[in-house]
Amino acid sequence: MQTANGTADRAIDALRPARPGRASRRCSVPVQRAPRTARVREIRNTLLSSDTVPLQIALHHVTQYRYDRAVALGPQLVRLRPAAHYRGSVMHYALSVEPAAHFLSWQRDAFANYEARLLFPDKTTTFRVSVDLTVDLAEINPFDFLLEPDAVQMPLTYQAALRESLAPYLQPEPAGPQLQHYLQHYLQATERRGMPTTEFLVNLNRRLQQDIRYLVRLEPGVQTTEDTLRRRSGSCRDSGWLLVQLLRHCGLAARFVSGYLIQQTSEEIAHDDLLERRHGHAGLHAELHAWCEVYLPGAGWIGLDPTSGLLTAEGHITLACAPDPSQAAPVEGRVEACEVAFSHQISVRCDDEALTPPHTD
Repeated sequence: MQTANGTADRAIDALRPARPGRASRRCSVPVQRAPRTARVREIRNTLLSSDTVPLQIALHHVTQYRYDRAVALGPQLVRLRPAAHYRGSVMHYALSVEPAAHFLSWQRDAFANYEARLLFPDKTTTFRVSVDLTVDLAEINPFDFLLEPDAVQMPLTYQAALRESLAPYLQPEPAGPQLQHYLQHYLQATERRGMPTTEFLVNLNRRLQQDIRYLVRLEPGVQTTEDTLRRRSGSCRDSGWLLVQLLRHCGLAARFVSGYLIQQTSEEIAHDDLLERRHGHAGLHAELHAWCEVYLPGAGWIGLDPTSGLLTAEGHITLACAPDPSQAAPVEGRVEACEVAFSHQISVRCDDEALTPPHTD
């Protein structure tokens, strides 16, 4: 079976975590941002100050499978379109598929994610999916929300009707010895009663970033929470799933998220060089990534990235959210038993011409 983990394992794991940087000025709880994200924002502000044309980021993503013989493909589901609740502006989106003989229909899954459902009438030796995406890189303050009175402090409580709606996101997996130990020695040792909810989430996200060493893991699938805690290491999807489980054991609704992350590739690029490369990539890098979202009354779903220890901001482009990682797979489907060669590539550039019309359904 081809799953999201099978199609994008190397892509998701190719990302290196950003390092802590400056603090957000508008936040009541001091939270550091990654310098790469800050640098992306600096690029945007520098370019916008030179003229009034808004800065756009153009991303090109290709996922390809080559089979050792002509095989029959079952229905394929592609979740590589920005989610409806993505906070940025999608200026252009296009999905192209090979082989050319196929049927494509857009649909929403049970969690409101966009899905392209693909049917292939003939056998093929290649399956290729290409995405072209242009978004406006506008600054996002992740703390721009006002919580409901019942959600301001821990322990947070959900109203009965809301709790029923959030039921799939509140059900934790049974805690094994490693998770029980972590809950006891960190979460239960922390005086949570009366602690501001935002502060609790910020501290937990940071703590996970410190405790779980990021690594490039090429094996398919998501590690169990027990494996991640025992090894004290994992990919972005492993730490994201661990945070989901920790939050659920604390009585908070949490879900797994897959998406793109746009970062600065180098911190040594000079202003003059940036301005000269306005029509190039301007030192930007994009990869598939995974993180967690928690539901807070008054704020909605708030993104937490335990790989960097930061809240999600303008560099995070949400593609799919679900209670379980397998339900947020970028590509999922069946194929006949065969030998498969997988390849994956993402390129990104600054595009300040703003010639593409706004995307509509």
